[in-house]
Amino acid sequence: MPRYKLTIEYDGEAYLGWQMQAASYGQSVQGQIVSAIREFSGEDVTVAGAGRTDAGVHATGQVAHVDLVRDWPVRVVRDATNRFLKHDSIAILSAEKVPETFDARFSAIRRHYLYRIVDRRPQLALERKRAWWSPRRLDIEAMQAGANHLIGRHDFTTFRATECQAKSPVKNLDVFDITREADGSVACRLSARSFLHNQVRSMVGTLRHVGEGQWTPDDVAKALEARDRKACGTVGPAHALYLTQVDYRDEAAPLPDDPAAQDNGLTE
Repeated sequence: MPRYKLTIEYDGEAYLGWQMQAASYGQSVQGQIVSAIREFSGEDVTVAGAGRTDAGVHATGQVAHVDLVRDWPVRVVRDATNRFLKHDSIAILSAEKVPETFDARFSAIRRHYLYRIVDRRPQLALERKRAWWSPRRLDIEAMQAGANHLIGRHDFTTFRATECQAKSPVKNLDVFDITREADGSVACRLSARSFLHNQVRSMVGTLRHVGEGQWTPDDVAKALEARDRKACGTVGPAHALYLTQVDYRDEAAPLPDDPAAQDNGLTE
């Protein structure tokens, strides 16, 4: 049975997240893709994603896999699925055949997120559902100093949603870079093998307090060390978060040393 890897882009505003929900609760990105593939192929399929993004979170590089009975050309899988997604804010960017051992969730070795903040006095109009608005100019150097305390292997209980289902709060954060873009916006880029539920939004929201001068960078370290959800700052809104890329290892290469691998996919 051929297995296809799909790279997917979507605007999360209209959906209750990636994961399929009960029909009475509304539409999910996963559910819409399942329906589209059923329409063109006539098959009832399971579409497994690399990350379970929350309601409102966007993606420019979500990855999923699907098994189909018929051996379709990859162009047909991409274009036929998109044909039945034309009324959705979802697009299959690419489809490729992969070995049956490939798993979009469990084969992933790193996930990359972008969180966008626009810090200007006027409120947002065009980007109201694409970025988090701050009416105050943020000190990104101070924010980066605070973010540096979070890089590495830590117990991230402070930045973990109370309903998080991960078996352990310990994660290894590989990258947390905060930069000012050419358009003046603030970009927070984070990379890790996996993230806890609401971890990115909790960390960025906490760092915004640093950028506004309400917290010091050392206050972020204290919040981390508290291992207490009550020590977390503001949780940033979902609509400013983007899943931008998922990395996969060469099948011949060893897996990274990460005991938390069983929690892969419990992401934002």
